[in-house]
Amino acid sequence: MKQDYEKLIKERVENLFHTMEQRVTPQEMEQIRAAYQLAHEAHKEQTRKTGEPYIIHPIAVARIVAEELSLGANPVIAAFLHDVVEDTSYTMEDIEKLFGEDVAFLVRVVTKQKKEHYEMSKQLDNFKQMLDSVHYDIRAILIKLADRLHNMRTLNSMKPDKQMKIAGETDYFYAPLANRLGLYDIKTELENLSFRFRCPHEYAQFVELLQQDKADNDAALTALTNKIESILQKHNIQVRIEVRYRMPYSLWRKINKSHTDFKHLAHRHFIQIIFPDKEEVSEKNLCLQIYSLLTDTFKEKPGSIANYIDSPKENGYQSFHVKLLSEHGTWEEIHISSERMVYYSQFGCVASRSESNIKKWIEKFKFVLQDIAYHSQDGWFIENVVSSFYNDDIMVFTPKGQPIILPQRATALDFAFEIHSRLGEHAQYARINGKLCSVKTVLHRGDCVEIGANEQTHPQPDWVNHVLTYKAKRYLRTYLYRMKKIPYQRCPFCHPLPGDEVIGFTENDKSVTIHKRDCSTAIRLASQKGDSIVSIDFKEDKEILYPVRIHIRAVDRYHLLSDLIDCITNKLKLSIESLHTTTTDEIVDCFINFSVHSFNELQDIISFISLIEGVDEVQREELK
Repeated sequence: MKQDYEKLIKERVENLFHTMEQRVTPQEMEQIRAAYQLAHEAHKEQTRKTGEPYIIHPIAVARIVAEELSLGANPVIAAFLHDVVEDTSYTMEDIEKLFGEDVAFLVRVVTKQKKEHYEMSKQLDNFKQMLDSVHYDIRAILIKLADRLHNMRTLNSMKPDKQMKIAGETDYFYAPLANRLGLYDIKTELENLSFRFRCPHEYAQFVELLQQDKADNDAALTALTNKIESILQKHNIQVRIEVRYRMPYSLWRKINKSHTDFKHLAHRHFIQIIFPDKEEVSEKNLCLQIYSLLTDTFKEKPGSIANYIDSPKENGYQSFHVKLLSEHGTWEEIHISSERMVYYSQFGCVASRSESNIKKWIEKFKFVLQDIAYHSQDGWFIENVVSSFYNDDIMVFTPKGQPIILPQRATALDFAFEIHSRLGEHAQYARINGKLCSVKTVLHRGDCVEIGANEQTHPQPDWVNHVLTYKAKRYLRTYLYRMKKIPYQRCPFCHPLPGDEVIGFTENDKSVTIHKRDCSTAIRLASQKGDSIVSIDFKEDKEILYPVRIHIRAVDRYHLLSDLIDCITNKLKLSIESLHTTTTDEIVDCFINFSVHSFNELQDIISFISLIEGVDEVQREELK
């Protein structure tokens, strides 16, 4: 067995050396070999849970860094050494002395720091440490992704509780991070490995369903792809066509989102048409030419075009999507891409191995991470990072055509805060594609959004539940925290107002609930818990409004309702929240909900309304 492992190790590391020799200098290659020798010596007494020599893991991580991420010499060296400081007697000073500051920095970032006291938790502190490295270099995150990918590929050897922990971390943190970096293949593999170990029975069921689906549709899809290829060849357009089945995790997510079953789930696969890169013809023109030729034969589903060439996803993904009706009566999802687009989809932010292609994204990532770290003293760091970067994005537009990138399922409120914090603070309504909507409305790709602002409108406590972006969440949490907090609770039955005759009762948790003195609950509590009674000075505060409801009874006449509304909104400057009116035999019963500052203000309103012609009585109603 030992000889078998030695042969395997030698074979894998030599293949890795061969890959790196093609693109690094002899001096760098010497350092790579030295790093392997050090790791091999340091880990020689260690084994993995599988029983295999531990060195197999660093070799595998280095191979992912070299081949699947196409990184240079120092990241490969760091990959060999990424567990040396954490698991052996070697120190960070040893690494720096032997391999330089750059390698030492990369190893330091991916080495879990041992502390007596963690700021948040061991897991969250390690996430934060890794994300902080983006301030200087993104390569450390890529090494950590490679480390996680190999750990997930070999998770079988772990106990179920350990599998759940690692799979949960992967699904929550690492897979979305890979997606945001544009590493689609790694993101997809991490998601599915996580799903496999979190929900093994569901995963196995989806694998079986997919296999059956492939068998059932193979002949029809082969005929369709052959026809597409024939159409394009007649016009001298050479392409390669692939049928790509979506992975179990993607299908599971779609089923849960659409509340359907596998059989009725649309687009379980898509057809990818890939054309060679050509300098003489623009990618967009060739995509449109292919699209035009196909729609001469196949009917296009209205509104199905998604042009990710002109509007790439923030992770850099580009392609041209359209749905076409096949001869078998099914809508087929078609992706038209160049070889370059496919390559960039696989390698994402490291596709060209240059800094310029990811500079804009990295600068945004660095700025927001710094801002999040500064404002996340309340323990929201990781949630804020996730909401900022770990969602598929959509592109929406201002009325002037300015593109705004937001997370999928973001609302008009997110849009308002993305434009400017003051617009978000005073957002009253939205017009989405010209239609009047609530600011809480969820946006979709391509929406044109206009925000109507009103200086009298201010954030409400529930707004924080209707935003996804970090920028909006941070502003709203800060705003709501600074709002004056009422140091007591109001009875949910009698709804006392400042100026009412009130009494307070101390609860078990020392909080105080106030009641009107004629409240039946207060009377009961006074008889049962008299010792808990406290005096309350319930004063009016001009910054705090309380909802009230009044009942107006009047003789019907022309303009009665408009006079009531005019009195409340124009003369008294109050916003009506709801109004319900019925007329029976010329007698009007009108119920109006609005908000006031105090009992005295409500009495003034009642007096004003009582003077309106035809009004017979006005009474305060209890809220329901």
